[in-house]
Amino acid sequence: MNASPFHAGEQALQTAVGMRERMEQVGRSVIRNHMPEQHRELYEKLPVMWLGTLDKHGQPWATAVTGAPGFVDTPDPQTLTVAAQLAESDPAAAGLKPGAAVGMLGLEPHTRRRNRMNGLISEIDGQGFAVSVVQSFGNCPRFIQARQPIAGAPHRPGAASAEGSVLSAAARRLIERADTFFIASSSAPQIEQAGQGGAGVDVSHRGGPPGFVQILSTASGDTLTLPDYQGNVMFNTLGNLLLWPHAGLLFVDWETGDVLQLAASAEIHAVTEAQVEGQPIVQSRLSLKIEQGWWRPAALPVSWTAPVPAPQFLKN
Repeated sequence: MNASPFHAGEQALQTAVGMRERMEQVGRSVIRNHMPEQHRELYEKLPVMWLGTLDKHGQPWATAVTGAPGFVDTPDPQTLTVAAQLAESDPAAAGLKPGAAVGMLGLEPHTRRRNRMNGLISEIDGQGFAVSVVQSFGNCPRFIQARQPIAGAPHRPGAASAEGSVLSAAARRLIERADTFFIASSSAPQIEQAGQGGAGVDVSHRGGPPGFVQILSTASGDTLTLPDYQGNVMFNTLGNLLLWPHAGLLFVDWETGDVLQLAASAEIHAVTEAQVEGQPIVQSRLSLKIEQGWWRPAALPVSWTAPVPAPQFLKN
């Protein structure tokens, strides 16, 4: 890998925390243009893959594709296939087209295994789609609330309803109790050279104690605010938001399968408050101003057990 695996936004934030040279070494070592065997093994046994796409307006959307374990296949280290489609009501579906950049996250919550892959749609048909790998790398287990999928009858999806800049009561309740959500981002409104200096679409996991995402309501609409805990210092998400400050958010009701997908404009704030002893380091705070979205009842056909809190959030 001759070019840096990181783009200008990621590099700027790595520099700001004094980790630029170190992260360049790490990135060149762990970010690959193919999936290692352990990543392929994980993907092929999951019932859910988390996905980030980019619509024609440059808006990222986060979603999930689901199926019986094995619906994700990796016929070779540079190709991942998904035998599933997105529903027509899913706003992320518009970003699934040949040549489009996508971000994928394989997450097994109960073991806290998490691997990432960013790539390009190489094929799409009525059965699913294939992705050519551009970047593949693992993530640490921090901040993942452990929960397991429950076998049983799938949920029956209901009609989707639009969300505006002022959130519905149901959306507010889901956010206020959330301990996990997913965020899609992009290094630009259009990706013409995926992988060039790390450019592309990304989908990431965010976890915290219930209530870590707060809702600030003003006359102009609702804004979500949350701490961004110190993680792997790659700054994949924040680096994207520094260059293209638009995000797609996905909140899940882990019992009913209801999902909330939101489009938001993002702002990164430097941390000024004191660090709380015994709690994860807050490296910045993130504001996400809601612009639009969708509430999709029982859209995720999987139920999950109650969570076992991530060790980082257990009170001493």
